[in-house]
Amino acid sequence: MNWEKLLSLKRFGDTNKRIRKEQDETRLGFEVDYDRIIFSSEFRSLQDKTQVIPLSNTDFVHTRLTHSLEVSVVGRSLGRIVGQKLLEKHPHLKTTHGYQANDFGAIVAAASLAHDIGNPPFGHSGEKAIGEYFKTGKGAEFKDQLNNKEYQDLCDFEGNANGFKIITQDRTGREGGLRLSYATLGAFIKYPKESMPKKPTNNISHKKYGVFQSEVKAFRDVASDLGLIPHSLDIESMYSRHPLAFLVEAADDICYTIIDFEDGINLGLVQEEFALEYLINLVRDSINIKKYNSLTNTNDRVSYLRALAINSLIMEASNIFLKNEETILKGEFTHGLLDKCKYEAQIKDIISLSVEKIYQSKEVIDKEITGYEVIKKLLDIFIKAVNNSYENRPTSYDQLILRILPQTIDFSNKSLYLRLLNVCHYVASLSDSRAILIYKKIAGIEI
Repeated sequence: MNWEKLLSLKRFGDTNKRIRKEQDETRLGFEVDYDRIIFSSEFRSLQDKTQVIPLSNTDFVHTRLTHSLEVSVVGRSLGRIVGQKLLEKHPHLKTTHGYQANDFGAIVAAASLAHDIGNPPFGHSGEKAIGEYFKTGKGAEFKDQLNNKEYQDLCDFEGNANGFKIITQDRTGREGGLRLSYATLGAFIKYPKESMPKKPTNNISHKKYGVFQSEVKAFRDVASDLGLIPHSLDIESMYSRHPLAFLVEAADDICYTIIDFEDGINLGLVQEEFALEYLINLVRDSINIKKYNSLTNTNDRVSYLRALAINSLIMEASNIFLKNEETILKGEFTHGLLDKCKYEAQIKDIISLSVEKIYQSKEVIDKEITGYEVIKKLLDIFIKAVNNSYENRPTSYDQLILRILPQTIDFSNKSLYLRLLNVCHYVASLSDSRAILIYKKIAGIEI
């Protein structure tokens, strides 16, 4: 892979090549990506989607929206630091093509901003609930009517693939959808492969999948334009990662490791003495003991340690990326930037405590159980109405249900797979509160 192709400004529908030197310096192409994402309805819905604690009434607990904004800030810093060093190493990118360090920052920031845009309500349990509906619920009846890849998409419904669907979709009234640059699309795809075949490997890029069958054509177009390397395995749509996707992943890892932990402390799920000790272990090289001892309350101490920890991990991830740039460009770097860093033990300790005290807390589990029931009911009602309508035998109730579905999504496609996927896509677009409200109305609990 080479940076000239990886930094592509091309967008879907372009007929003329976009050149960095011809860009308006007041609003560069990659910065437009960020703007388009932040003004999208799909991004706004993240304000009421679970990050750690579902449906929390506490102001300081993060939602998917605040998490995504913070990841984008960390991602921008990572991109700029790396970009500055890459331009020193490859000066022709600046002198010949006009790229600046801020371009790298803008690409990573935009991809980071969108990284959770396809996630269903109720956190990762929402993905599992959709998958279980097709594996063991009523959705299993469609198995024999779909090909293996289509059925696997539904059984392993993936927020990353749904996010790629959102940021590449062409919708009426939106002039071709978000039309993000190919560089940002590439940086967004952490798992550049289809849902099948499922062959576990040690490559971090194979941990999940990143594209539904409905977007395979667009995915291959992006991969080809960027010069992503086809994987050596005999799989048609599996490629190496865009190098900047490693920075997007690192930004997310940094934020959920440190900031989810901070939420747990503020909620009292993690005891202060344990929490502060774990964070101090991570920042021993940079902590100012005198300043730390002058802070008199838990919030100030945690905030100070959080800032130091994020900065330490940003510098570590940047250094690892730059050290391994050649391996990354060859598509041979197989693990996350922070997986084998000098803070590996401290990160594992924090994540282990977070899993025990936060992610498996009674409050989280109770809301996940609720989420399973809500999503199962919505899928059942919507899929029945959509399929009955397609077969020209909708009941009066089906017709009422169809009226609450958005006209911007095609639920009448002749492909059963696309009808089912689009129902899942719609349910995934709902916020936690909206999903519960629709469920209550359907169940007759609330008018």
